[in-house]
Amino acid sequence: MYAEERQQAMAQLIGQEGRLSVAHLAGTFEVTTETVRRDLSSLERIGLVRRVHGGAVPSSSLSVIESALGERDQSNISAKDAIAAAALGQLPPPASVVVIDAGSTTVRLAAVLPREHRLSVVTHAVPIAARLAGLPHIDLHLLPGRVRPTTHAAVGTDTVAALAELRADVAFVATNGLSAEFGLTTPDRDEAATKRAIVACARRTVVLADSSKIGVETPVRFAALRDIDVLVTDSGISESDRTSLEKAGLEVVVA
Repeated sequence: MYAEERQQAMAQLIGQEGRLSVAHLAGTFEVTTETVRRDLSSLERIGLVRRVHGGAVPSSSLSVIESALGERDQSNISAKDAIAAAALGQLPPPASVVVIDAGSTTVRLAAVLPREHRLSVVTHAVPIAARLAGLPHIDLHLLPGRVRPTTHAAVGTDTVAALAELRADVAFVATNGLSAEFGLTTPDRDEAATKRAIVACARRTVVLADSSKIGVETPVRFAALRDIDVLVTDSGISESDRTSLEKAGLEVVVA
C-alpha cells in the first residue's frame, strides 16, 4: 500500500471509529508507530484529522472554539445542579479558604453554599462574585485581571500572580475536557494558566464536570490527574471511564 492510500484509509477509519491510538493504527496497517505519527501529521495539515495525546480524532470532533458562558449554562442543567449539590460534601470546615473557578457548574455551587457555613471565597469569575457579594456568611475576595468576554473570568499575569501568593484549603475547578490519558484541558492559554495556578495554590482540588466532558481533550492542558483529588460528576459517566480514572488514583463521586 502506498503512503497516500494508507493515509486515506487511516483518515476514513478514524472518521468511522471516532478516536484511535497510534498503537492501534500501527497494528491495523502493519507499519511502525513512527510511520503512523508521520501519517497523522500529514492528515492533520490538510484538516482531515486532529492529533490528540497518543492518537487522533476526526477534525470535527475536537473544536477549539469555546461556547459562550450563557450557552454552556443551558446545557446539561439537571446534571450540573446535581453535581453542585454533591460537591457540598467536599466543603472544608467553616472559616476555611476556598477558591471557586469560573464555570457553569461552579457558579451553581456558589449559589447553594449553605448559609450556616462561613467561608472565605476567592474567585476570578464575575458571575460567582455577583452571586456571593454581600452575603454575611461569605468573606469574598475577587482576583484581579483582564475579564474575558467568553467566560466572564479574570485572567492574565495579575491573576496568576495573586494566586501564587494564596494558600487555599480547597479549590473547586471546572474543565472543558478530562481524560485519563491527557488530564484536564481548556481551549484558551490564559484560562489554562489561571486554572493551573488555582490548582497549585490549593491543598485539595475538586473538579466539577458533567459526564459530557469526560474523554474530551481540548488543546491546552492545565493539570494532570495526579494533581486532582476528587472528580464530582453525574450518573452518565461510563463504567469504563470511571474505572480508568479511579485506577489513575482519582476519587470519583457520582451525583
